[in-house]
Amino acid sequence: MKVGINTLFLIPGEVGGSETYLRDILRYAVPQHPEIQWVLFTNKENQSLFEQIFSGVKTVTLRPMGFSASRRSVRILQEQFCLPRAARLAGVDVLWSPGYTAPFRAPCPQVVSVLDMQYCEFPQDLSLAALWATRFLVPLALRVARRVITLSEFSRSQIIRHVGVPREKIIPIHLAAGSEFSQMMTGEEGKTRRAALIPPEPYVFCVANTYPHKNIHSLVEAFGILAEESRFNLVLVGAERRGESLVSAALERLSGPQRERVKRLRGLDRRDLVALYQGAAVFAFPSLYEGFGLPVLEAMAAGTPVLTTERGPMREIGGDSIRYCDGTPPELARQFKELLKLDGLEREQVIQRAKARASSFRWERTADQTVEVLRATVNSVG
Repeated sequence: MKVGINTLFLIPGEVGGSETYLRDILRYAVPQHPEIQWVLFTNKENQSLFEQIFSGVKTVTLRPMGFSASRRSVRILQEQFCLPRAARLAGVDVLWSPGYTAPFRAPCPQVVSVLDMQYCEFPQDLSLAALWATRFLVPLALRVARRVITLSEFSRSQIIRHVGVPREKIIPIHLAAGSEFSQMMTGEEGKTRRAALIPPEPYVFCVANTYPHKNIHSLVEAFGILAEESRFNLVLVGAERRGESLVSAALERLSGPQRERVKRLRGLDRRDLVALYQGAAVFAFPSLYEGFGLPVLEAMAAGTPVLTTERGPMREIGGDSIRYCDGTPPELARQFKELLKLDGLEREQVIQRAKARASSFRWERTADQTVEVLRATVNSVG
């Protein structure tokens, strides 16, 4: 079987979870399925990334499309009109588009991954031009694809609700935390990495770009409520996005000394990120909408108590092994206070329950289930 993969959406470091999604599936699927030939259609921004990842791998072929995806209009035109021809010339049996959109027609059956319906629930996350393009292209992809992959039962229900795609056409496949999160750093590595990034005080940790729905401003407000009675810092990892003004306003409402205890980082090395997860007193994820919520699972695997919201698929991921709240600053602050007061035995029990649940999510299974969908799509032709 020859699988074509539409990577035209992927600008390294800019597309968030969909980059992790594709890279980690391929990291496992390629070696687990040597019988498959993989053809990646690339743009100028991601060509060197995939060359580095798949150097010397005989079952992976890169087909550069020779354009810059930083201009959305150019990317859309390339995807809709040039990609089908490239797929035909490559002779692929199925074309998988892991980034929400797909060509309106192709020379082979198509599979599209739609990770969430964020644009419907939180349109303010997108510029007007991006919103209009997304409102047209995502429903188009959902309808032309023979099968749709999403990340949770919650996301499947959202796709059905907003676009009316038949339930049986949509296959939820859970993600997983990378194995490095559950492997505790030995020796002084963790301490050394953290010391180079943040002060030595205990900290609440959060990983999220500042889109409005990520609700980071409420997390900052909750920190302000507790800052005088609990001595901890707030460490935020993520890029500035369309909700940054809300976060900036929340930071301005803190006193000067409180603002100094908020540390903001971005563009971290993977090992630095793991070190921060493993060293946190609490991991906070106050998001109001997710298709899956991978950072929650990463924190569970890393052995850090988690506080998140009851929105979307969070209970589908965390079960009874993590704490939930409504995402408002007072409730976030109350739950933080309780988690930070856990004694050694209680904290260890919370950690072990979460680690056990996180271990049931495995990238090997995610990759295998994705390949099963691609294979079934090819076999359904005729």
